Amino acid sequence: MNALKVMWSDTRLVVLTALSAALFAAILIPFKIFPIIPGVTEVRPANAIPIVCSLLFGPAGAWGSAFGNLVGDFFLGLGPGSIFGMVGNFLYGFIPYAFWRAFFGSVEPQSRKITHWLALIFVCLVSSAACAFTIAWGIDVVIRGVPFAVLGTIIFFNNFVMALLLSPPLLFALLPRVKSWGLLYQGILPAAAVARPRFAWLGVILVTAGSFGGLGGGLAIGTGLYDQPLGVPNMVKTVMHLAVPGVTQGGERTKEPAVPPGKKPGSGSLQAAEKPPAGPAAGKAAGAARATGRAGLGLGLLPALLLLFMGILLL
Repeated sequence: MNALKVMWSDTRLVVLTALSAALFAAILIPFKIFPIIPGVTEVRPANAIPIVCSLLFGPAGAWGSAFGNLVGDFFLGLGPGSIFGMVGNFLYGFIPYAFWRAFFGSVEPQSRKITHWLALIFVCLVSSAACAFTIAWGIDVVIRGVPFAVLGTIIFFNNFVMALLLSPPLLFALLPRVKSWGLLYQGILPAAAVARPRFAWLGVILVTAGSFGGLGGGLAIGTGLYDQPLGVPNMVKTVMHLAVPGVTQGGERTKEPAVPPGKKPGSGSLQAAEKPPAGPAAGKAAGAARATGRAGLGLGLLPALLLLFMGILLL
């Protein structure tokens, strides 16, 4: 964690931060025309850049990822969500460097070692989960925007797939050249900032538990407490309601009301009794359910959020 502050005293790492941010933003911006959720996220092959820059430039890659995402947001429209975008992408660019240092110390990635390939896949998984968790939590709970289950799922797979497909070839192609130029973080940072921290493994465990626990818990809570497009219970109830006559969206079969003597089924009074409440009352009920769901999501994921950032402090 100390390396994040120490790096600002070295001009080369400051320049590498700007280079990482510029490269990230330059690839982000053209793909803004291919949105997945308009105004929120899009197809992002640029997600490979923070992983590569993190493993080459260390903490400069983390800061570059945060600033590059902010620059990209200028072309989409800055808003409150940009704050959580910066935090999530900072974690996305910091975790690969921090985990690699915890696993292998100052050893550079090598394409011939299976352990290095497994570590690369693992850091892509954890960094994608941490990024998705923090951004989705902030936008749903704090900003009250896109539901966690939708946004968290899209960000995770968007990050992980792009990172896994594009990061390894870029990393192993660039690493010999960057090393020959003397720009690897191992050769720039002080030895104390490159060495494995004392509690690094505990930090790895806490960050991993917080990232996957937060993302998985958010999906479970979000899809169970309030209506979302990806809510499995809601989809099952809807399918039952449409496919099985006489079954409500609650999953229970309706009972036929008793027809008073002299009244025909379907008369005006019976139809009125069967109609669900509508209008302002229904809107207030839906809003209250949504607020309850967000409160449960926000409070339920606080332990995972604390684990994540406690782990970051140890790395």
